[in-house]
Amino acid sequence: MTKSVAAARIDLVQWRRAADWLAMALAASLPWSTSATLVIAGLWLVALLPTIEKDDVRAMLASPAAWLVLALIAFGAVGMLWADAPFKERFRGFDSYLKLLALPLLFIHFRRSENAVGVLYAFVASCAVLLVLAFVSFASFSYGWFEIGKKPGVPVKDTIAQSAEFALAGSFCLILAIRRWRANARAQATGLALLAVAFFADIGLLVGSRTGLASVPVLLVAVAVKSFAFRRAAATAVAGLVVVGAVGLSSETVRDKIARAWSEVETYQETNANTSAGARLEFWRKSVGFIAEAPLIGHGTGSIRSQFARVATGEGASGLIADNPHNQTLAVGIQLGFAGMALLCAMWIAHLMLFRGPSLAAAIGALVVVQNIFGSLLNSHLFDFTHGWLYVVGVGVAGGVMLKGVGASEASASSQAADVARP
Repeated sequence: MTKSVAAARIDLVQWRRAADWLAMALAASLPWSTSATLVIAGLWLVALLPTIEKDDVRAMLASPAAWLVLALIAFGAVGMLWADAPFKERFRGFDSYLKLLALPLLFIHFRRSENAVGVLYAFVASCAVLLVLAFVSFASFSYGWFEIGKKPGVPVKDTIAQSAEFALAGSFCLILAIRRWRANARAQATGLALLAVAFFADIGLLVGSRTGLASVPVLLVAVAVKSFAFRRAAATAVAGLVVVGAVGLSSETVRDKIARAWSEVETYQETNANTSAGARLEFWRKSVGFIAEAPLIGHGTGSIRSQFARVATGEGASGLIADNPHNQTLAVGIQLGFAGMALLCAMWIAHLMLFRGPSLAAAIGALVVVQNIFGSLLNSHLFDFTHGWLYVVGVGVAGGVMLKGVGASEASASSQAADVARP
C-alpha cells in the first residue's frame, strides 16, 4: 500500500468519524434550536460528502425505503410547474420536502457506521436535560420566581414539539429498559423506566399537547409489539393502556384538554367560531373539496394557501386562510393529488417494512414511523420543522443500521452461492 493510498484512507476515516459526531450533535440539537439544527445539518453534509462512493449510492437506491423518498421529493419539485400561485409560495411549498433529502444520505452513512446507538443516546440525553429545565420552568412560573420560556413548562420551542420529543424519548427509554432488564442490568433498567415515566408525566400532567397526549397510548402499544411475543404483547398493551387511561383521566390537565376539544367542536358547529378543533374540521372539509377538483396530480406544489384564500368567506372558521391543513395526507393531496398521496403512503409502508424484526434499530425506527403516521392525522408533521427532522434523523439512522443487515445477508448469500458453484 502506497503512502498516498494510506493517507487517503486515514482521511476517509476521519471524515466518517466527524460525520458520526455531527450526527450525534444533530440529534441533540433537535429539542432546542431550529437554527442550530440547520447549521449542524449543513456541517454534517460537508463531512459526509467526501466519504460517499458509487457503491454506496447504488446500494441505497436499491431500497424502496430510499428511492420512494427521492420520488416524493422529485414529484414535489415538478409539482411547482402547474401550481397557480406566486413563485415564492411554490418554492416555500417545495422547501417542506427538502429536509427529506437527508434521509437517504443518513441511510448511506449509518449503513457503514458503528455509532448509531450514540445518536440515540445523544437525543435521549438532550431530551432529559430539557425535561429538567421544563420542570424548573413550570415551578418558576407557578411560584413567581422567574420565567423560563414563554409558557410554563415549555422553556424552548412550543408545546406540540416538546410533547413529540418527550413521547419519543420516553418510548425509547422503555425499549432500552426492557432490554437492559433482560440482560440482568436491573439498576440501569429501573433508571430508564423512571426516566420514561418522567417524560410521559410531563406530557400527561403538565403541559402536553393534545396530539402528544393521544400519541402516548399508540407508542406504548408499539413498544409492547416490538418487545414481546403476540400474547404477552397484547396483555402488556392492554395493561399499559388501562394504567395510562386511569392516570390520564385523574389529571385535571388531561380532562380539561378533552373537555375543551369537545366544546370547541360544538362551538364551531353551532356558530362557525374560530376554535382550534373547529378550524381543523373546517380545513379538512375544504381540503377534501380541493382534492376532488384536481384528483390526479393536485393543484401544484405551494398551492395550499391560494386554494384556501380562494374559498375563504366571511369571518370565523370559514374565513381562515391556511398554509397547512393540519393533516399530512391532505397537505400532499391538495398539491400533488392521489398520485402524491399514494407516494406518501408507499413511503410510510416501505419504512415500516424496513423495521421488521426484533433488533433495537428495528424497534426505534418503527416507533418513529408510527408516531409520525399517527401525528400526521392531526398535523402535517413531515412538513413541520421539528417533527420532520425527528422523522428524518430517526428513520435515517435506524434505517441505515437495518440496511447494513440486509447488505450483510446479501453478501453472505452470494458467498454461499459462490461456494456451491465452485467445483
